[in-house]
Amino acid sequence: METDSVILSIKKSARELFRRYGYNKTSVNELAKQAHIAKATFYKHFASKELILHAVLMDYIQENVQDILDKNVREKDLSTFLANTILRVSRVTYTVCNEFVGWEFIRESANAQEYLKTLSDDLEFLLLSSFIQNETIAHAVPEERLTFLIKSSKNIVFSFAFTGVTEGDVRKNFISFQKEILPYLVQATLLEG
Repeated sequence: METDSVILSIKKSARELFRRYGYNKTSVNELAKQAHIAKATFYKHFASKELILHAVLMDYIQENVQDILDKNVREKDLSTFLANTILRVSRVTYTVCNEFVGWEFIRESANAQEYLKTLSDDLEFLLLSSFIQNETIAHAVPEERLTFLIKSSKNIVFSFAFTGVTEGDVRKNFISFQKEILPYLVQATLLEG
């Protein structure tokens, strides 16, 4: 197998197994078996299970962010566009972490806290670069203000994982974020300086 096809096979296997069983209950042996490779081949391409998780999450989020940006271009005004885009991206991020990792694991594992920080930082970079590449946003909002909006929104959404006990709590948090917090973040982002 070529390197690219091996990596794609590992990612596909990881995506399926993490979604089905969760990160914590999926072993490297299972990932290698599902990808039809040796365990040593897995480690040749990914030094740890955490790194394949990160690659899968970032690929999934990047695909969805680009799709969200492309679909939201027709919004009436920049404020609505930013609010709807941030809300949709926040939901994708929360959902993908919930589906692939599981918040229970993140809440209980010391290693997961460090990983979540890395994911959060990489997500922030991904969103900022995606927003800057979008002409609608890049021409209208300075980079430092986009950074403020993305960082603030991301921090609030990630806090849901630690304050929401049930899915109902999370829904309430998202509604509160959408109605009570996000409009002010967008307004602050678009203020004339």
